Amino acid sequence: METLITADELQARVRALADEIRRDHPDGVHLIGVLKGSFIFLADLARAIAAGTDGKGVTMDFIAASSYGSSANSSGQVQLLKDLGAPIQGRDVVIVEDIIDTGLTLTYLHNMLGARKPRRLRSACLLSKPSRRKVDVNVEYVGFTIEDRFVVGYGLDYAEAYRALPFIGVVQL
Repeated sequence: METLITADELQARVRALADEIRRDHPDGVHLIGVLKGSFIFLADLARAIAAGTDGKGVTMDFIAASSYGSSANSSGQVQLLKDLGAPIQGRDVVIVEDIIDTGLTLTYLHNMLGARKPRRLRSACLLSKPSRRKVDVNVEYVGFTIEDRFVVGYGLDYAEAYRALPFIGVVQL
């Protein structure tokens, strides 16, 4: 497996994203992790944001949506698999995604969560693949922009394998 982004590069970029988010949300932020792929990124990001505060300024929830199932290619249909556990009305919210590929899932989530009247709704992703976009989607906080390669590690999987790798690697399918 080829290493695309090292563990040290990931941690440095997560800290930089945390600084941006903390600056943009001085009164606190509610992070919504998109399961399953974002959980490692979300955990590191939340800790890095909290490191610059008293820790009370970061809350979290999780949502699960998929347009992939067990395939390596998007079906184009987004399914909500798990909804939030608490309301977001009036809160500063950042949707935390592992990777933005077609943009379909993030667009679906942005529309659905925006209807719940958060004060501010933004998005963060660890990886962005703009060459694969099917819809134009705005992402305020981007970790890394990558080419169209199949990547795993740091929460990203192939058939549920490779999530625990501490780096981003490229696999040949």
